[in-house]
Amino acid sequence: MLQALREKSSGWIATVILGMLMIPFAFFGMEQYLFQRTETFAAKIEAPPTWWTSAPDWWLVRKAFWQQEEISVDDFRTRFESARQQQRAAAGENFDSRAFEKIENKREILEAMIDERVLRMTTEREGIVVGDAQVRETIESIPDFQSDGKFDAKRYRLMLASQSPARTPSEFDQQIRESLKQQLLASRLRESAFVTNGEGQRLITLLSEKRDVSYAMLPSAPVDTTPVPAAEIASWYKAHPEDFRAPEMVTIEYIDVDASTLVDAAPIDEAALRDRFAQEKSRFVEPEQRLTSHILVRVDATADAAAQKAAEAKAQDLLKQAKGGADFAALARQYSDDSSKDAGGDLGWIAKNGQMVKPFEDAVFATAVGQISGPVKTDFGWHLIQVRELKAGREMPFEQARPELERLAAEAERERAYSDLTGKLVDDVLKSPSSLGPAARASKLTVQKLGPFARGQGTGIATNPAVQRAAFSDDLKESRMASDLIEIAPNHSVVIRVMDHTPERVQPLDKVGAQVVAAIRADRARKAAEAEADAVLARLKKGESLATIATEKKWILANVPGVTRTAPVPDAQAVRAYFEVPAPAAGKVSPGKTATANGQIVVFEVTKVAQGDDSEITPDIRAGFLRQLAPSIGEQDVLSLGKSQRKRMKVSVAEDRL
Repeated sequence: MLQALREKSSGWIATVILGMLMIPFAFFGMEQYLFQRTETFAAKIEAPPTWWTSAPDWWLVRKAFWQQEEISVDDFRTRFESARQQQRAAAGENFDSRAFEKIENKREILEAMIDERVLRMTTEREGIVVGDAQVRETIESIPDFQSDGKFDAKRYRLMLASQSPARTPSEFDQQIRESLKQQLLASRLRESAFVTNGEGQRLITLLSEKRDVSYAMLPSAPVDTTPVPAAEIASWYKAHPEDFRAPEMVTIEYIDVDASTLVDAAPIDEAALRDRFAQEKSRFVEPEQRLTSHILVRVDATADAAAQKAAEAKAQDLLKQAKGGADFAALARQYSDDSSKDAGGDLGWIAKNGQMVKPFEDAVFATAVGQISGPVKTDFGWHLIQVRELKAGREMPFEQARPELERLAAEAERERAYSDLTGKLVDDVLKSPSSLGPAARASKLTVQKLGPFARGQGTGIATNPAVQRAAFSDDLKESRMASDLIEIAPNHSVVIRVMDHTPERVQPLDKVGAQVVAAIRADRARKAAEAEADAVLARLKKGESLATIATEKKWILANVPGVTRTAPVPDAQAVRAYFEVPAPAAGKVSPGKTATANGQIVVFEVTKVAQGDDSEITPDIRAGFLRQLAPSIGEQDVLSLGKSQRKRMKVSVAEDRL
């Protein structure tokens, strides 16, 4: 029997069958065996080649031809921590770190990053490039690279070299190029959006609509003291584990090196001070100053051409009066739109130091003493400028410059001491990275402890994003070794080591029992309020009056005529609900219910709808509205493009790594 089986399995039919079976293995699953590697992305975006948009999603084809972009976990963490800092700054004491850490919020931030990458890939796939001239223009417009308002190539190279890590001009050029490429398609779409007169009129009519509303807010439920059965507590706890999670926590030890706290060195040598003064004499010059007055004819920078011309014409007329012998101070008191009008337009002594906007400053120093110039255009409007006196610049004597020279010398000495100390500290830490004690003793510094604290929480150095990233990095949490030197401010650095780490976890029921009971009682109160609101809404729909029901239930009824879409009555969320119900038929009302931002239930009825009055909308208001609306439409165009392009791509998200 075995011989017969052997003969049949070695024939040409068996060979064909075996070959057919091998084909799917060549395309499906073999990568798991042939190319095993550890994936570290938070999200991966893959797109078929532009010349083969219908390319199948087979492993071999995808590996060979598809374009691929990855968002690393580090990139996501950096964006996430930045968003945390922004929300913490905005919310202050009301910031809820546990709510911020929820996976829904993490996914929202990651989705925004994916959309950005999709647009960048679309830009590249469409062959859109950023030219050298645009890169150069962008770099030259960065204020940090300018001296006296002009690009300074030497300053540019020095600033790049002083960054950590240092970058070459070509590396920075590439960074700017990538940044512009990221923004290019989106910005062009936003700029190209427009609104027709008909669309604008329909939207203005819709947005200026007013509604007469009556509403009552359900009173807060009395405090619930009803006992909660143990079985209900256990059931709620089991159904809502995410509400009772303890965040990931770390405890760290650290060495703080701050140049400002270092002991000052010995008194600076007199000869050294005089040498520095001689070398930097140009630094110690009192600049030329001019005693200046002005008259401002204010006009908004976004005003239309007619308003601009009218303001300029008024300024020209005032200039003619001033040059014709009229008292400049009297004209300023009567016609200037600036707060200096009460002082006759007097601005005091002005130096060429950037304190005034550039067009104004340039005009002041181009005007001869005793002369009046203008009109000069700035973002504030049109200015007439009178220069009354001049105080020439002069070199500062050594004794007058001494305090600044001593400060600069002491600062340089502290920076040198700081550099030496941090260099020695890093060397000592590398010798014994499992503890900060030996390095601290060798440098006569103190080891301090902080924690436990969660992501986005903590005090002192733990509020610094760089320290947070290091403290919660997998490397430091697992190895318990000292970190690299972390700069938290100029000439201020720390070295940290994670001493203890507690992963995120669901807290045991016996620890959060009181929270579970409070959640159950809050849920009972919410459901009771919802049920009462539903019952009232049903009565309103049958024709009963909200005023009658409010009297019966002893609720406070508010009757508000002419509610607009921007009126907080009682808050924006409620107003949105008022405008979502249909307009009532003649002699009828449109009832509804909603909840305010703080969760309080509102029952309401819309009794009348009035269209906006076009006579209330001036041409300036209309033009301003249309200008503001176009970018919003452009933003929707960007979102639509991103969604359509994303459908053509394959997006993989590693939610467990967030």
